[in-house]
Amino acid sequence: MQGIQFTRFGGPEVLELVELPDPEPGPGQIRLAVRACGVNPIDYKVRSGAMGGDLPRRSGQEVAGVVDKLGDGVTGVAVGEAVFGPAAGGGGAAELALLESYARMPPALDFAGAAALPVAVETAVRTLDVLHVGGGQTIVINGASGSVGISAVQCARARGARVIGTASAANQERVREFGAEPTTYGDGLVARVRELAPDGVDGALDASGGGMLPALVALTGAPERVVTIADYAGAQETGVPFSGGPGTPRAWHALGDVAQLIGEGRFRLPVARTFPLAEIAEAHRISESGHPGGKLVLIVSEG
Repeated sequence: MQGIQFTRFGGPEVLELVELPDPEPGPGQIRLAVRACGVNPIDYKVRSGAMGGDLPRRSGQEVAGVVDKLGDGVTGVAVGEAVFGPAAGGGGAAELALLESYARMPPALDFAGAAALPVAVETAVRTLDVLHVGGGQTIVINGASGSVGISAVQCARARGARVIGTASAANQERVREFGAEPTTYGDGLVARVRELAPDGVDGALDASGGGMLPALVALTGAPERVVTIADYAGAQETGVPFSGGPGTPRAWHALGDVAQLIGEGRFRLPVARTFPLAEIAEAHRISESGHPGGKLVLIVSEG
């Protein structure tokens, strides 16, 4: 099969489209004929060497495609079904990938749209679970216009929570469009949120960093009522839990939950741009710029 590999750490130019052995599914795994693969910040962090690890390495954390082969013990899914999920071992930017967690694709989605979902929705639901978000609560999402933020807004709203979302001035309407009450981040955040929610805030998710953890702790009243996925150093300083590091239990049950919400017309995650697999370096450059404008997806096969 063809797939993306790199034999040295560095910039996007180290990514190569090469011939690789076809993977064989082990017990409990399925093999997917990959149609599309999402691009995420973790991809360029791995490629740059920031995450360590041995070489050569593969790329691609999330995929959508058609089940091609079943490993021993797999039930409940058949060859030929369209599914989406995380690529086991992070080798999703290839013609074939192995999956251990997955969900059936909602009929309303194409492969690019499905490949955009796994990382963002797992992260969103995992952090909402950490905060025990439920009906009648008011939560703040810092960075509500990014893929994780948009996912968290919609999933929190589906649980019956009220959401106040921070974003740049240019993205205020985008935040409102997905169901949150928008405000800008930065100086004065505490006062702005208290004006919107005079009865207080039950929890807060920091999805974008920017030094906002002290303000979020002030709003919620305690560091354990805040969770961050974007500010490890700030978490160490404030006592706020950091979610997403090695060993973090993953909320892959989110895939089926969000598939149901999509079927009900209550969730969507727009794809900003797609690229042929051979143009992965350009996708990485745009992702690494910090301003991708939404989800970026590689089209592996049009089949």
